[in-house]
Amino acid sequence: MKYGIIGCGRIATNHIKAALDNKLELVAVCDICSDNIEILLKKHELKERSDIKEYSDYKKMIKENKFDIISIATESGLHAEIALYCIDRDINVIIEKPIALNMSDADEIIRLAEYKNVKVAACHQNRFNIAIQKTRDALEKGRFGKLSHGSVNVRWNRDQGYYEQAPWRGTWAQDGGALMNQCIHGIDLLRWMLGDDILEVYGVTKQQFHHYVEAEDVGMAIVKFKNGAIATVEGTTNVFPNNLEETLYLFGNNGTVKVAGKSTNNIEVWEFEDERLEDKNNQGLEEFISNVYGNGHTSLFADMIEAIEHNREPYVNAKAGRNALELVLAIYKSQREKKPVRLPLTDFGTLDMVNEF
Repeated sequence: MKYGIIGCGRIATNHIKAALDNKLELVAVCDICSDNIEILLKKHELKERSDIKEYSDYKKMIKENKFDIISIATESGLHAEIALYCIDRDINVIIEKPIALNMSDADEIIRLAEYKNVKVAACHQNRFNIAIQKTRDALEKGRFGKLSHGSVNVRWNRDQGYYEQAPWRGTWAQDGGALMNQCIHGIDLLRWMLGDDILEVYGVTKQQFHHYVEAEDVGMAIVKFKNGAIATVEGTTNVFPNNLEETLYLFGNNGTVKVAGKSTNNIEVWEFEDERLEDKNNQGLEEFISNVYGNGHTSLFADMIEAIEHNREPYVNAKAGRNALELVLAIYKSQREKKPVRLPLTDFGTLDMVNEF
């Protein structure tokens, strides 16, 4: 399959590695900054490949080449615009999180993809973590029993240098804050595990230390699910001095699991009433990761290829991306209105948070 990538910044290396691991044919790369392209291609020893075309204009790239899959890894504020352009031209897309910055764009991505029969994968790669897959398997087998509650805690560090690397970071027009950028993976996992149907969200966000950006650096929320479960969210970039953890807890009347590590990649607690042979191996499981992005991109790409070949929905589809976005935006809206927010959420986006802090 012919592959291209739009946006060659920080996360692009994970996409290129995943594409090469899955034997995709890299046709072209695009970024408005030529240095980003050079750094990316050199890192993967592709700079001398004359068959890989380089572009600064994604529309020109798409016009001049044929693609089966395109990755969208630009600043978040451009994700929806580029995705809709690709989908309208019958190109399957893998969209970095978040898939959009407002609900109307996310809903339009879903609508147009269904109309065009185009596959859209939201890049929530942590769903493919070994620890997460084992937890999901236990959940689907009913081993937790009735779910009581859960929580996600994303306790990371981002300093001023991180934001100075790319001026779009931390802006309401192109990004959002800690919950939207760093914590949305954990928020995706929490909603996926406890039940996609949410009744109500009450959230509080603040800007404690990062006064040189527009958005929040800490956010907390209580989430009520339709199935009766409740959950808490804690997300921050204020941890001194380095990334501490991304931890998911699930509590049922027959089971308790704590998935921890820097990126929900280790199992620290694995207790079930119906003890099974594999439980001993799951307790204490650790998956090596080289950075907080984990190892899931390669599996996500493999699933996307299979989804195209068999004309099925990707494992992490556009609706999954919409659900994660919706929960973040519900927390934002609750902060803005100083009251609980009922779901489903419509007509709200990060631009509605301008001047909040």
